[in-house]
Amino acid sequence: MTSTTSRLLVLLSLLQTRRDWPGQVLAERLDISHRTVRRDVDRLRDMGYRIHATKGPDGGYRLDSGSELPPLLFDDDQAIALAVALQSATQSGAGVAEAAMRALTTVRQVMPSRLRHRMDALQFTPLANPLRADVDPAVLVALSTAARAREVLRFDYGGSDVPRRVEPHDVVTSNGRWYLVAWDLDRGDWRTFRADRITPRTHTGPRFVPREIPGGSVRDFVAARFKGSNDENRWPCVGTVVLSASAADVLPYVGDATVEALAADRCRVELGSWSWVSLAASFGRFDAEIEVESPPELAAAFVELAERFARTTPGRDDPPPPH
Repeated sequence: MTSTTSRLLVLLSLLQTRRDWPGQVLAERLDISHRTVRRDVDRLRDMGYRIHATKGPDGGYRLDSGSELPPLLFDDDQAIALAVALQSATQSGAGVAEAAMRALTTVRQVMPSRLRHRMDALQFTPLANPLRADVDPAVLVALSTAARAREVLRFDYGGSDVPRRVEPHDVVTSNGRWYLVAWDLDRGDWRTFRADRITPRTHTGPRFVPREIPGGSVRDFVAARFKGSNDENRWPCVGTVVLSASAADVLPYVGDATVEALAADRCRVELGSWSWVSLAASFGRFDAEIEVESPPELAAAFVELAERFARTTPGRDDPPPPH
């Protein structure tokens, strides 16, 4: 590789890392004159890169998107990150598994040997998600386009004959499923819709002024809804117990709970759920003695859960319980 070619690659890499680069800064980073920077920019333009030049004492350069895809340049870490993302995309539920594998093969073929070795060392098999529901990529594009353009979206949902009218806010993915977060115009409230159940109508509606989403961010809003809360990103029912088990044995299985070691075989656990009975059942999965600390609602839920279990009778073909 000649020094000029090597310098062009470095220049292109710099232009890809930020929107604007003052010409003098580029010259200093590359240890060349401003005139050489201009010549190198012209060479990149000849290769298909659209580089916009700004005039003035602080004039510089900006890499713009073009009408055609020019040769791409990735540094080592970017190439590995791309390979990992493409492997993960096969289980994303976005309906691009085959395309992702073809893209991964293409990327691997053009990688230098040192990166192929790193990529092969990082090969993994994404596990299938039992909640995964594949979505037509065209649907995701339609939802995202309407959200970005701030245009009212009409779509059929599930088996309903009545179309929904919403102001789309964002498209999110969680646990193998894609969701549309939107303001439902007919119900006057925020809703999350499963994208795999959406069939967009052909034409979008008028533009709208975006509303402020509860919680301040789509991430907090969706997390709160999945926890059964309409306001804050927190569980509506939170309780504390002491388990006759070590903190080390409990910690890997409690998700977002708080675990405090009390002794070698005792720990305090604070956990949340959408109801008191479900919270009591969650604590019961640890197969350990339980001492309820707070609140009283949790203690009452354990009593209710015990009564439910006591009313459970074996099926006709099940043997009677041992005495």
